Amino acid sequence: MSTDIVDLSGIIKAYDVRGVVPDTFDATIARAIGAAFATVVVLPEAAPGSRPTAVVGHDMRDTGPELVAAFAAGLTAAGVDVVSIGLCSTDGLYHASGAHDVPGAMFTASHNPAEYNGIKLCRKGARPVGQDSGLAEVRDLAGAYLGGAQQPVTATAPGSLTERSTLSDYASFLRSLVDLRGIRPLKVVVDAGNGMGGYTVPAVLGSAAGLDALPLDVVPLYFELDGTFPNHEANPLEPENLRDLQAAVVEHGADLGLAFDGDADRCFVIDERGEPVSPSAITALVGLREVARERALDDSRTPVVIHNLITSRVVPDLLGAAGARTVRTRVGHSFIKAQMAEQDAVFGGEHSAHYYFRDFFFADTGMLAAMHVLAALGEQPHPLSALAEMYEPYFASGEINSRTADVPAARARVVEAYVTQQGAGPVVVDELDGLTVSHWDETPQWWFNLRASNTEPLLRLNVEAADEDIMVKVRDDVLALVRAEDEDA
Repeated sequence: MSTDIVDLSGIIKAYDVRGVVPDTFDATIARAIGAAFATVVVLPEAAPGSRPTAVVGHDMRDTGPELVAAFAAGLTAAGVDVVSIGLCSTDGLYHASGAHDVPGAMFTASHNPAEYNGIKLCRKGARPVGQDSGLAEVRDLAGAYLGGAQQPVTATAPGSLTERSTLSDYASFLRSLVDLRGIRPLKVVVDAGNGMGGYTVPAVLGSAAGLDALPLDVVPLYFELDGTFPNHEANPLEPENLRDLQAAVVEHGADLGLAFDGDADRCFVIDERGEPVSPSAITALVGLREVARERALDDSRTPVVIHNLITSRVVPDLLGAAGARTVRTRVGHSFIKAQMAEQDAVFGGEHSAHYYFRDFFFADTGMLAAMHVLAALGEQPHPLSALAEMYEPYFASGEINSRTADVPAARARVVEAYVTQQGAGPVVVDELDGLTVSHWDETPQWWFNLRASNTEPLLRLNVEAADEDIMVKVRDDVLALVRAEDEDA
């Protein structure tokens, strides 16, 4: 018997599984991961006397069904009943996991190119499975199965495989959280990027799932499900992928535009002028709505809102003034989700347009965030640009990447200039995630965060200031330090 262990660290990272099919990720690997997921997560979480069960779904990529079948075979061989919900968005899978309180697996590579696929795993109740919450164990055990160092658990009675559609339940659940029936009529252009938004938007915002029509005139853009992404990448974080939506909003005289990524768990917003509304502004807008709702239920409560450390200062400013307690976290959904559950937070937001809701099992859902934006806009007469102004009072650089051969040396130059010498005056420094230097308590107000990439020789810079000229100066000064040649080289 072999005692080899296959190294899966190239495709199983901190948060999920991601690889090129079939070069680095194929059905054999998917089955091994399914068997390991059964052992590490599903079987231990099954209630005594009940059948261990998991729910599995996939996005529009052509390789999804074959990989799902293999993964399900690994689960059923271990005695797990598998409920296959077929095509779904990632938040649709989270809803199925949360509503039925069973572990789940979503086959998607999100915004990655067509040749990729992957898996996002969750425990029952849609709780995340990440590097420190079971994914490392799944990786190592699957590698042992593949190499022959260990044999998968084989149940005396294999599990069953059933198919079930949950789209209507998902749509109804979201509609129960935000009531759009009484808003003023709105025209909204939606760019699904040939991803799963083309499947979920007609169900949630339209009547495709049998629900009543809403006062929304939805103009569809790239709703055809196509994992080859023939029109543009399904990654709205890149400005070039928003251009078609921006043009369509203006062309149709729409009130707003919405852009979803490939698995439709992120949502970006465009105002009526065709201008992007920053995810920080959306975090503030939705956060204020959730805080107000929480306090209306019990004004003695202090609602908690989570935000990552490169979110605009407008988020803690406005939410703190509204009576909430804000908690700052590292960048990354596993950190946000952990803090959401630990703090019993009502809402959480990230600069990458991931939005998390306590009412949605502490998980992220772009669709629910979009519904809040529609409600906020439709409950008052002003255009979205005017509404968003109050949530965007500061000036931000956006995230700027700098490739450097010596990341520590580049970072050291910034530390020397801004921390050791304190030439910029009194600053507050922390290293929660990279280097954050803040001059916010003094005039002029500014802060920046400099973080190293986990996978590439890159430094990522975010700058914000109360004055645009100051933002530009700090941005350019820090970039000059980062990109300067190392004098010792």
